[in-house]
Amino acid sequence: VAIKKINLQGLRRKQVTVNEIKVMKRYRSPSVVNYLASYPLGEELWLVMEYMDGGTLNDVINASDMFEGEIAAISRECLRGLDFLHSNHVIHRDVKSCNILLRTDGSVELADFGLATQLTPEQSRRSSLAGTTWWMAPEVVMHQPYGPKVDIWSFGIVGIEMVDHEAPYWNQSPGTAKLLITTKGTPQLQQPNRFSPCLRDFLSCCLQRDEARRWSAKELLQHPFVTSAKPASTLVPLILSVK
Repeated sequence: VAIKKINLQGLRRKQVTVNEIKVMKRYRSPSVVNYLASYPLGEELWLVMEYMDGGTLNDVINASDMFEGEIAAISRECLRGLDFLHSNHVIHRDVKSCNILLRTDGSVELADFGLATQLTPEQSRRSSLAGTTWWMAPEVVMHQPYGPKVDIWSFGIVGIEMVDHEAPYWNQSPGTAKLLITTKGTPQLQQPNRFSPCLRDFLSCCLQRDEARRWSAKELLQHPFVTSAKPASTLVPLILSVK
């Protein structure tokens, strides 16, 4: 198992922790890191989860150049997780490479649900600023009402990470990055011609500035880039290479 030790000092930290436990207890899927138990110890809460022995996707991105087939397989597994959450009216709101965990058998799972939010018939949109700046969708930065497709934009940024080793505007301050997200249009790959039209189209479908034109997780699972992906077990050499 893995144990996440959380300092509970401060109301905000307590709210985030309670939220994470609620989401993980309620929703179980092979594409989501499973909650096992939690134990209060003084000012800390120990959160017990399944152990993902392959580290994070960010570890892989920092250590290796990924082939398109590997990017496609990871994309399919992540989109299965997002489709599961969105089908249950949950928005993750902090999709990024360090919140995607790997196992040495090739499994890929979404983690860290502290900022997740449950939509309801009475409140089917959110407008609060939540997430990590460089992965935020334009509608989040601009405080516009938003739905589950903010996670799709964030995953599109993860796609750029897998290609370029970093998110767009990574070297900019949070304030400058927010300005660029709202004014620069769809972020581009550093060397787009090195990659297939199919991969570029997939990223374009994720990174539509107009939320209505942005594809859903369910639609993206039918994109040719994803349907051509090999089984997750083919990711084993990649994951082991950075261990």
